Amino acid sequence: MSVYEDYLTGVQRQIDEVTRSQRPAIETTSRWVAEALVRKRYLFVFGTGHSHMLAEELFYRAGGLARVIPILDEPLMLHRSATRSTDVERQTGYADQILSRYPIEAGDVLIVASNSGRNAVPIELAQGARSKGARVVGLTSLQQTSAWPSRHPTGLKLKDVCDLIIDNGCLDGDAGTVVPGLEQKMGPTSSVIGTLLMNLIAIQSAYLIVSQGHDVDVFVSSNTQGDGHNAGLVAEISTTNPHL
Repeated sequence: MSVYEDYLTGVQRQIDEVTRSQRPAIETTSRWVAEALVRKRYLFVFGTGHSHMLAEELFYRAGGLARVIPILDEPLMLHRSATRSTDVERQTGYADQILSRYPIEAGDVLIVASNSGRNAVPIELAQGARSKGARVVGLTSLQQTSAWPSRHPTGLKLKDVCDLIIDNGCLDGDAGTVVPGLEQKMGPTSSVIGTLLMNLIAIQSAYLIVSQGHDVDVFVSSNTQGDGHNAGLVAEISTTNPHL
């Protein structure tokens, strides 16, 4: 088998397993999101490092839910300094600074993505949102988080501080493809799986909302005829969403 086929079949196998084993958690999350959106509350999404891409995947997306607020903090992203972002995500107390900029409250849902689930910022951000009354879902790799100690002084991990956990099924270290001649494995899967899970939750939430007789706000591609439609949604929610 070539490395091309090895990575592809590995991802396909992981998708099959995760969508089967995690379906109850995915459906519960979707129900919580639907309940929030019907009440005109919000879905917040947060991740550090590459996991922040999952927040951007759901935000202002063609065919995506409009009432999504990504929690984006530049020092925790990669475009300023990737190495610095690794240091910042381990800092205790930093999550409070982030939460102070976002209007999370009771009735909202927060998804926190952290493959390792061992760093301070995702852990404390989940704790902070729960203390405000939001429902918190952790997206993590139970294999990786079980393999390494917490970096939080309490010894807690993301899986310990959420209302619900979705296991992305990723291997310890994320990458799992062996390239002949290389010592290090390649081919991480957390982004592929995470993006799929985010969209499954969004689609299932919309289905539940519509099936209950309610309207759901969904963005249309601005590269079709979506500008007028989207402008109306933005006008409604931009006072709450700091990224619009």
